Amino acid sequence: MFLTGLGTFCPPNRFTQIECWAALQDAPQFSKLTARSRAILRKVLLGQSGIESRQLAYEQLSEAFELNPDALHARFARHAPLLAAGAAERALADAGRAPRDIDAILISTCTGYLCPGLTSYVSERLGLRPDALMLDLVGQGCGAALPNLRTSQALIQSGKCTCVLSVCVEVCSAAFCLDDDPGVLISACLFGDGAAAAVLDREAAPLKRRVEWVDAESVLAPAERESLRFEHHGGMLRNILSPEVPAMAAKHAKSVLESLLARHEINPSEISGWILHAGGKNVLTALRNSLALTHADVCGSSDILRDFGNLSSPFVLFVLQSALLKGTPGGRWWMASFGAGFSSHGALLRVD
Repeated sequence: MFLTGLGTFCPPNRFTQIECWAALQDAPQFSKLTARSRAILRKVLLGQSGIESRQLAYEQLSEAFELNPDALHARFARHAPLLAAGAAERALADAGRAPRDIDAILISTCTGYLCPGLTSYVSERLGLRPDALMLDLVGQGCGAALPNLRTSQALIQSGKCTCVLSVCVEVCSAAFCLDDDPGVLISACLFGDGAAAAVLDREAAPLKRRVEWVDAESVLAPAERESLRFEHHGGMLRNILSPEVPAMAAKHAKSVLESLLARHEINPSEISGWILHAGGKNVLTALRNSLALTHADVCGSSDILRDFGNLSSPFVLFVLQSALLKGTPGGRWWMASFGAGFSSHGALLRVD
């Protein structure tokens, strides 16, 4: 399987962390928080979080404090199809493919729910064939991009599909809430909105960098499920984010890497490109230390985190697109994502 096109798409309005802090102080919920909670928000938004700005599905930041189930669902229902279709259109253009070429579309999300799913709305916007296979994948959190791509690979290897469209979209602003739980507060300060899409083909695309999907591996640790997940509270999604997440992410990412590289008899020093999900600055630091990486190895992830925040499932595809555009040296590349479950995923790419 080859990745022949990539596209990313975000809401048009970008907000700095400083602007978010200013708006937060005028929010009706702010005065109801404890002094400790207000201090956490200030520290994350104005401190060294590794994030400078985020693109969010708001016309103005005051909309962020319309925290009721109907408003949040309406935000997801309005923006998720737009973002997903926008990324998909750019990926198709990058691959030189027409909508009629797509045999299957897979869309991953965890920040909202529609029935029929997003594939119904996005396939209509794109004009895909009515006989294209449509799969909506939910509940995998920030790690969803790699399971989505592995499913696409299975469809292509089965011979049932030649060209598959893989999409990840998250309207994280449709899953914000504010209370005195530190994990909830930190989540509201870290996550941004966006979508990314990849076109996957049986054959490589001529006249462009060849990106081949070689192999992948995942690990699931249900015993750690409570450390990172969504729960429903008052009719809204509420993020559970424990302080143990950076160490857990680093531990499982290393395990997946070592297992897959051993299978292919590859030394980690042979990896020339690192395409890593960054849950936040502390997570990225833990990954860097665990995998014995340099600042240069993780700069692509830290740059996306700085400019967009934690985009959840699309994040790793933003990093991949950036690495290709910047001309990261070819060879063996490693992609890694992790998320709710606790789940961790890795994939080996060969890039010319």
